Parts: sequence; C-alpha cells; structure tokens
Amino acid sequence: MQFKVKGKNLEVSDSIRSYAEAKLAKLERQLKDPRVELELAVERNPSIAANHVAEATIWTNGPVLRAREASSDMRASIDQLVDKLERQVTRYRSQGRDRRRKAARANGPAAGAKPNAPDEAEPLIVKTKQFAVKPLTPEEAVVQLELVGHDFFVFRNAETDEVNVVYRRRDGKYGLIEPQ
Repeated sequence: MQFKVKGKNLEVSDSIRSYAEAKLAKLERQLKDPRVELELAVERNPSIAANHVAEATIWTNGPVLRAREASSDMRASIDQLVDKLERQVTRYRSQGRDRRRKAARANGPAAGAKPNAPDEAEPLIVKTKQFAVKPLTPEEAVVQLELVGHDFFVFRNAETDEVNVVYRRRDGKYGLIEPQ
C-alpha cells in the first residue's frame, strides 16, 4: 500500500501517522495495491467543536473512494473515517464482477487541487479539481456517486458521448442533467 499523510494547520506526529497507517491497513486486505492519501487538519474556528478533520482519498483498481470525518479528537476522526471507508469498500466489493471491471476502466487517479488567484471583480474560487472524464452509463455514474459520497457526479455518457451530471435529489432519488 502506498501511504501519504499531509497535515494542514498541524504537524503530523509519528504516533498519529503510525496510528492512521495501522487503521487504514485494514483496507489493504480487501483492496489490491491501493494508493492512500490522508489529510489531517485542525479547523481554526473556535466555534467549531469538531475541529479535528481527517480526509482520505483511496485510488484502487476500481473506483476512487473518498471520505471525510471530523470530531474533537484526531484519533476519533481517524476511527470514524476508517469505518466510513470500510462501508464504501464493502459496498464496492458487493457489486458484481462485471461492474467492478467497468468501474476500473472508468476512473483514473484525480490530479491534485490547485488554487486560483482571485481578482477583485471575479467571484472567489477556493478549490479546483481536475479529473479524467471517462465514458460511463448513467447507472454506473450513480454507483460512482454513491461510492464517493458526493451530491453530484460529472461523467461522459457512453451512449451519447456528451458530458452529463447525475445528482442526488432531496427525495433520495437521482437526477440526470444532459446538455441540449
């Protein structure tokens, strides 16, 4: 397992690093050669009680798994994060073998985020993500949406070759946005 730990607003100690590595090693048994990037952060806003944040991205041969957890203790945040990732891995592994192969072709590692310098006349963009948009069916895109835990997912429709968006509606169902 390739393991990388970053700290934001804190210096990552060896004990926290080894604790996180031991906890995330549980996932290695279920995934083949995962690449794990863990970002640990401390929110500086004093009104936020859950200010210790653990965020992980795992690149597998299949989908990219992401999770974020926050609590008042870094070890508790890591524990909650690993629990969430284990649920995602279980969901991913419970899919049929064909779906996993299609998902493996659909995703590649996402590039790191790079901040943009704001102009006074333009709205402030605080984070930019770049990723490969690979062909998927809308049903496969919904599976990816569930695995990453976001509210929307951008993909190239394998049937129309257009860029589409699937999103989670307030009623729990899914919507599809297609260009005209």
